Amino acid sequence: MAPASSSPITYLGASGVSALAFFPLWKAAAIGQSGYEVAGKGYWQKYFEAMKPPWRGSLVVIGGMTWARAAIFYGSDVGSQYMRQQGFGTGVSATVPSLLVSIFAQTVNQPFVRSSIMLQNPGEELAKKTFPNIAMLRHLAATKGLASLWTGLDAAILKTAPKYMTAVVIKDYMGLWLAPVDPKDKTAVLLKSAKVAVTAGVAGAVLTNPLDVVRNEMFKTEEGMVTCMTRMSREDGAKWLFRGIGKNWVAVAAPIASTIFLTDRFKVWFGC
Repeated sequence: MAPASSSPITYLGASGVSALAFFPLWKAAAIGQSGYEVAGKGYWQKYFEAMKPPWRGSLVVIGGMTWARAAIFYGSDVGSQYMRQQGFGTGVSATVPSLLVSIFAQTVNQPFVRSSIMLQNPGEELAKKTFPNIAMLRHLAATKGLASLWTGLDAAILKTAPKYMTAVVIKDYMGLWLAPVDPKDKTAVLLKSAKVAVTAGVAGAVLTNPLDVVRNEMFKTEEGMVTCMTRMSREDGAKWLFRGIGKNWVAVAAPIASTIFLTDRFKVWFGC
């Protein structure tokens, strides 16, 4: 990415476009990892069925993804630049800011993440409400207690923080490792930016898929993280580690890569 002195608006714009464009992929991944049943016979028929409307809780998901990704990438770039100025190395400067901002963003978003994922169950009656996320949050608080809104936060943090930390570290290191390109060669600049963005997005998504599965399963069962992992291992062996990975690596990698790439483009286009 460009220097961190750029306006946060470029990060917010890139994150918003990516969240809006890839919401159907997120929906399909959430259904697959949660084990919800959808109509269809083959893999692709079920995949496209899962992507189709109704898009329950879409505004909450898109809004939450937009501010969270923008905060993580902007905070990481600003924090990384500051730490380098203080004499810290590239590794520490790339990991610490992204880790801290990711934990904060996930903690704030967790109730909305839980409600949105539970609404993707095709048989969920609360999804028919005018404000389905609010209805689900009230239902959870009333039936399971206020603390239940943060069920799965441990797995979510263990998933989200490394995912973005991995993406940021790869983004920063690849920017140093790849051969310099002529700033006037627009094609070369675009290709370098695309290579960095795609590699960072895919690595972050694939490495953290098992924790996505654990978090979503905890939403359904109210189990603790270790208990949940033990049960799934007993029932399914190692297969649960890869549940929904075909959908998830696309659903997660695409918006992360898109956010990184578009942020760079927006900075160029708007002269930030």
